[in-house]
Formats: sequence, C-alpha cells, structure tokens
Amino acid sequence: MQRSKSKITLALMAAGLTGAIASSPVLAEDTIKVGVLHSLSGTMAISETTLKDTMLMLVDEQNKKGGLLGKQLEAVVVDPASDWPLFAEKARELIEQEQVDAVFGAWTSVSRKSVLPVFEELNSILFYPVQYEGEESSKNIFYTGAAPNQQAIPAVDYLMDDIGAERWVLAGTDYVYPRTTNKILEAYLKAKGVDESDILINYTPFGHSDWQSIVADIKNFGSAGKKTAVVSTINGDANVPFYKELANQGISAEDIPVVAFSVGEEELSGIDTAPLVGHLAAWNYFQSVDSEVNDEFIDAWIEFIGDEDRVTNDPMEAHYIGFNMWVKAVEKAGTTDPSAVQDALIGIAVPNLSGGYSAMMPNHHITKPVLIGEIQDDGQFDIVWETDGLVPGDAWSDYLPGSKDIISDWRAPLACGNYNVVDKVCSGQQL
Repeated sequence: MQRSKSKITLALMAAGLTGAIASSPVLAEDTIKVGVLHSLSGTMAISETTLKDTMLMLVDEQNKKGGLLGKQLEAVVVDPASDWPLFAEKARELIEQEQVDAVFGAWTSVSRKSVLPVFEELNSILFYPVQYEGEESSKNIFYTGAAPNQQAIPAVDYLMDDIGAERWVLAGTDYVYPRTTNKILEAYLKAKGVDESDILINYTPFGHSDWQSIVADIKNFGSAGKKTAVVSTINGDANVPFYKELANQGISAEDIPVVAFSVGEEELSGIDTAPLVGHLAAWNYFQSVDSEVNDEFIDAWIEFIGDEDRVTNDPMEAHYIGFNMWVKAVEKAGTTDPSAVQDALIGIAVPNLSGGYSAMMPNHHITKPVLIGEIQDDGQFDIVWETDGLVPGDAWSDYLPGSKDIISDWRAPLACGNYNVVDKVCSGQQL
C-alpha cells in the first residue's frame, strides 16, 4: 500500500496535478507537504511557471533519496494567477487547508507583501527566490534571491567603473520593487557624485506594450554627450516590446547599454533575441556558469522536464538553494515544526551552482556571488564580470536615511528584524 501511494504521488507531481488531490486525508498522514505558490497564468506566468517545475523536480529528487524524516514529500501546487490579493488567499489555503510544512514561491514584491501577513499570522515558512528591494526582514520569510547590495549596487558599479556611464535611466514596472530599488539607487548615485539632472526615472504598468515615446525620451536623454546607461527593473512580458522598441529606434548596446534585473534565460527563450544582443543582466547565477555542480543540475533538469531546449536561470538556483537548506534544517531539527525549522535554518550552508557554498545568515538572507552577463544571440549569457567572493545579503540599505541604522538578527537574544542600533529599539516583528 505504501509503495502504491508513493507511486501515485510521484506520478501526480510529474503531471503537475498534486494540488488537485492534496487534501486527501490518507496521503496527508504519509507525506510531508510542500507548498508551491507560483503564477501559472497571467502576466507573470512567463517567469514563474518554470519555478513550479523546478520545485516538482527538487521534490522528486528528494523522494528518490528516501524522502525526509522517513516520509515521502508531496508538492501541493496552486495558481495565484498573477493576482496579488489571490496570492494571500492561496497562501492561506496552503497553510490552513492543505497543511503544508513550508511554501516556496512568489515572484513580485507585491505578491510577497501580500502573503507576508498570512505567514506571520499562521507562523509558517516562505522561501522567496527572487531579487527584491530589501527594506524588510520577517522571521517567517527566508530570502534566497538577491538583496539590492547583491545585484543592483554591483550592477551600477560595473556600469560606472567598466562602461564609464555618467547619465542614468532608471526604468521600472510600477510597483514596490522597482520604486524602492530605484530610491536606493538614486541615493547611491548621488552619493557617488552624480547630479540629479543626470538621472531619469520612469515607471510603466505591468504588461506595458507601447514603448515608442518612452524609448524616444531615453534616446533624447542619452544624446547629451555623456555615456548613458539604463538600469531596468521592468518585470514580466513587458520586456519583449521594450527591447524591440530600442532596436526600432536604433539604440544599440554600444550606444546605451541596458542592465536588467528581471531578464534571464527563461525570459529570453522562445523570443527573437536579436534586439537584446550585447545588453546586460545582473544575477547571482547564469546557466553558462562553468562548474561541475551546475552541469549536473542542468542535466537533471533536462531529464526531468524532457525537453533539451528548456533553460535554467537564477530564481531556479535560489529554489535549489532554499529547498536544500530547508531539507537540512528539518533533518537538524528532527521535525517540520516551523518554529524549530526557523531556528535551525540560521547557519545552514549548502552548495550553490557556481561551485561554492551559500549560507543562511541571521537576517534570513543568504550569501551569494554577483555576476554580470552579456546577452548572446542564442539566449545565453557571456559572464563579463563577477565578484571575488560571496556577498552577504543586506536586509536594510546603507544608503537610505531611515534604514542605514537598522539591522536584522533573528537569533536570541536580539531576535528582531528591525533593530535600530542608535535608538536601541526593535520597531518591527520580534520572536
């Protein structure tokens, strides 16, 4: 009977249908449930669907190793459909109805902000795998994507020091991640001596498609005789018409380079990459990373998904790191109880796909290398720059007046995500 149940569970996971029967009381007794909270429809499906598949692969691989604590894992998949309030409803469904022990998911910061109160209220765990704006630390969230000092700040340094950029276009989708990241970058650029007149900031809605006038403004801004670069926090499928319009107006990577924080291998697959060749992206992982562990991961991915054309990307690596950290923490704690696992996670180190080890720090962020890649015509990235070692994620920016004196440390005795070292006050959530 046990073997039959396991076979059913694995078959459903391979088909992506586990959420349909996840409430089965018989299965619930015999499995450890893992929630998968990613948009499979709507404007963010272009990025998030692959992360659902990644989680199914990781669960499948762990089950082949014998599962966890003597039980098989069961992936419970839901679709919040790129609808930010629906993310909160689906998170509550996963925790209260499906009784998952941890959740892996969300992409945009607005979706993470939507679910955060749910995870804090119900004391569950979310592993968040995407770059974000910082300015947050929760005992229930583990941030395996990049903080601004692990992506945005190094990217600006590269453009300034290696490309010689003097004028800056900060172009983003109109929601919390681009706005907060650009607020940090604007303060950073001014601290570096950049005049306010040399900074142009623009926001567009999700799914924006008419870029003609905006790109014309960028072209005009870049004609002042100073080297100009675009720092892009444009998210989702709006990137495709944005780069096409750059090419339509004759803007090449040599003229005005764009460095993107949300364009990776998955977004480039299946589209005409000609308008993007030579432009840049800043991530903590690229498929082109040369390491044995990355080769093994790519092979496992292609075998699992059954498609040699499917690519890997940075948020997939973040899920790889976060999932393996969770497994080690559960083994260390001897239980899936969220409070015990939260404590056990701090200090856990697991392999990343660059050939090193990433560790979970007391502020619930991890250590990561930072890489700059140049887009190639095959949709892959040529790595043109990387940090010498791992960069610890900083939850609170050193460049914002309201944040520079704040630290996060979830270990006792501080046990606070928002502690002001000057006032000696914890103004945020505490254990």
